[in-house]
Amino acid sequence: MILALCFILAYLIGSIPSGVWVGRAFFHQDIRTAGSHNIGTTNAYRVLGPVGGTIVLVMDILKGTLGASLPMLFGLHPHWLVLLVGLAAVFGHTCSIFIGFKGGKAVATSAGIALAYNPPFFVFCCIVFISLVLLSSMVSVASTLGMFLITIATLFMHDWILTAVAALIWILIMVRHRANFARIKNGTENMVPFGLGQYLRKRKAKHKSK
Repeated sequence: MILALCFILAYLIGSIPSGVWVGRAFFHQDIRTAGSHNIGTTNAYRVLGPVGGTIVLVMDILKGTLGASLPMLFGLHPHWLVLLVGLAAVFGHTCSIFIGFKGGKAVATSAGIALAYNPPFFVFCCIVFISLVLLSSMVSVASTLGMFLITIATLFMHDWILTAVAALIWILIMVRHRANFARIKNGTENMVPFGLGQYLRKRKAKHKSK
């Protein structure tokens, strides 16, 4: 009964549309009407700026952390229940009851699960993600390729439940980024204003203009 309650609460916590609520409350703007129209962190940075984007990022991570931590808060064992209940928070983020069962791409909320389950592993995930952003200048590439590499890395931890959950999240993230893959193929994917990928794109554009 308590475990079922954990799943329900985790879903509701994950369903909190941080980007929408922060945008409306502090910036008087619905981020679903601008940028990529997504409620997640990347579009929050694009539409709300660095302060608003960072607030949304922290909230989205903490949604996953709090949701996944519910079994520990209720004294439930074993520890891998953190991973399973955390999936409910991820589902809430991608299919929020508060905004018509729509949602974001689950990257930050999934990172929150790692923070609750294994903080050093969370740090590793952040390093992988940041490194790929710096190399590609594309959050979509960092999210999809990064989650694949993280899933592979879990094999060396000999934690098959973590590997299974990571694989499920990777598949979900791949599905949620379908539109991004089309833009990458067409060369029109949005880039962050830094990193190797942005440098190479500007250099290519400069050569074309000569």
